[in-house]
Amino acid sequence: MRAGAKNILAVNGGSSSIKFALYGASGPVASHETDEKLLSGKIERIGQDNATLTYTSNRSLGTNSQDVKTNSQDLKKEQLPVKASDLSAAGLFLLDWLEKRGDVFPLAAVGHRVVHGGSRTEACAVDEDLLKDLRQLTVYDPDHLPGEIELMQLIRRQYPGLLQIACFDTAFHTTLPAVARMLPIPRRYTRAGIRRYGFHGLSYAYIVTELTRIAGPVVAMGPVIVAHLGSGASLAAIRDGISVDTTMGFTPAGGVVMGTRPGDLDPGVLWAIQDRERYSPEQLDHFINHECGLLGVSETSSDMQELLALESSDVRAAEAVALFCYEVRKAIGALSAVLGGLDALVFTGGIGERSSIIRSRICAGLGYLGIGLDQRANAADEVMLSSADARTRVYSIPTDEEWMIAAIVKQVL
Repeated sequence: MRAGAKNILAVNGGSSSIKFALYGASGPVASHETDEKLLSGKIERIGQDNATLTYTSNRSLGTNSQDVKTNSQDLKKEQLPVKASDLSAAGLFLLDWLEKRGDVFPLAAVGHRVVHGGSRTEACAVDEDLLKDLRQLTVYDPDHLPGEIELMQLIRRQYPGLLQIACFDTAFHTTLPAVARMLPIPRRYTRAGIRRYGFHGLSYAYIVTELTRIAGPVVAMGPVIVAHLGSGASLAAIRDGISVDTTMGFTPAGGVVMGTRPGDLDPGVLWAIQDRERYSPEQLDHFINHECGLLGVSETSSDMQELLALESSDVRAAEAVALFCYEVRKAIGALSAVLGGLDALVFTGGIGERSSIIRSRICAGLGYLGIGLDQRANAADEVMLSSADARTRVYSIPTDEEWMIAAIVKQVL
């Protein structure tokens, strides 16, 4: 590393994992392909005995090179065990590991993915006022926000003078029209902040950037649906590069069915389950976020690849997969009605990027929207998936929330 260089650390903390990436802070915000990623990795299975840190680094880190470039020849991937009984222990391990490398510090700033930012429309510095506001929002998102707050506080204690920037998933959806934000409840609750917010915003913002680079501004600024499909899943209707509707609403548990979350439910379902089980509020929250979705329907797994492997021998697994594809396909139809047409459909997220079978099943029956897949391209996980005669373009674009965090931090700096 060149002497005195200051880098940007992007942190994406979850309930049982921490993803991170290190970027050079010099130069303008570039594209995903040309920006200077120096190091990236993930601590997984936090709270378990087999927690690990997997990371990919640029081989030229630590050299005196004046022009550090990241390409496949320069990258190396390694893994090591981690003692991480909880998120705080994992965060301390990560900071200590980064400091000992000798090629990471000094940092210009740390950027954090924050799932829920309430009505905030843009990224901001982490200070006591922000942390106070976020603590009040934890009732809306008890699965993500407490861990994200904990990581911010941990870094403040370790490096009190280091600038931290909070980048909000909800900020991308602050462009939702009023009718798309409303919930059919008494307005006193709306005034208290109970409304539709939308999530996965950093992923959507990144996909808009990449789609512009790949397909050009005419396609990217037209009516586009992005399907972020992973253990958490949502879809967004985007026009002119901004969100006009999305499937997730008040919390990340809403929308389409997910790995362990149910998506949208008739309120009476929760009342019936609560009446039957006599759950405490904490137990009900755990039930909604960790016992439903694909896991609840299949009674075996929340992992799509495992369910696909089981579907020929287990009708419950087959029905869970069918429900997922059905709900996503139905959401595409609904969002295309909001947009008044469709120029492009983009799959992203772990399932969207890597499961050609799921993409094919979702797109089956969407010919009325001009969607048709080139099955060879789809099986090969290529970027462009649509057939030559299809009116609507279909893409598979890997998301990169850490790059988006770093880009936002660069803009703030």
